[in-house]
Amino acid sequence: MKKRYSENADKLKKGLLRSNNTYVALFASVFVVLLFISAVSSEPSSEKILLMEEKSTAQFDKRLQNAKDIEENIINSYARLAGKRSDICPKLIQEEIGRQVIERSAEVMVDNYCDYFLYPREGQQISVSVNDSQIEALLIVPMLHDFANGNYQVESYDKHVIRLAYKGVTYKPKNLVYDVAVTVAS
Repeated sequence: MKKRYSENADKLKKGLLRSNNTYVALFASVFVVLLFISAVSSEPSSEKILLMEEKSTAQFDKRLQNAKDIEENIINSYARLAGKRSDICPKLIQEEIGRQVIERSAEVMVDNYCDYFLYPREGQQISVSVNDSQIEALLIVPMLHDFANGNYQVESYDKHVIRLAYKGVTYKPKNLVYDVAVTVAS
């Protein structure tokens, strides 16, 4: 009986081992297939993630540029309204059709400087003259230029900012009154 029991036990062990090996092999192959699928599918998803990041960065840059444009438009709108008053700066000045000289009389400098915004065309020349020798005329945007050294040649259609600044030796009066003429010649 012992022999029969041990033979049956051996057959059972061999059968279990074969079935366990089959299950282990089946499990291992399923695991390898799943691992392969996840590896293959992760590459496109990482590309998708990179594309999404690029899109979100581009959208952020676009929103930032839009915010800057809005801010610039607000400043220009304010400057356009200030151009009608003599005591508010900055001011937007525009050349009239058929005239090369933009004259502003009885302007009032409240702070130490006043900025004038101008949009000249490429190739034009800008010159500035002020009736008070204590006021310095500078171009500060798109580059620094002192109008005491001569005219400025416009290189591109862009916003140009002319700054009239008090450079007197004595204290500036609270409201300094001056006349300015900006010539924009072709």
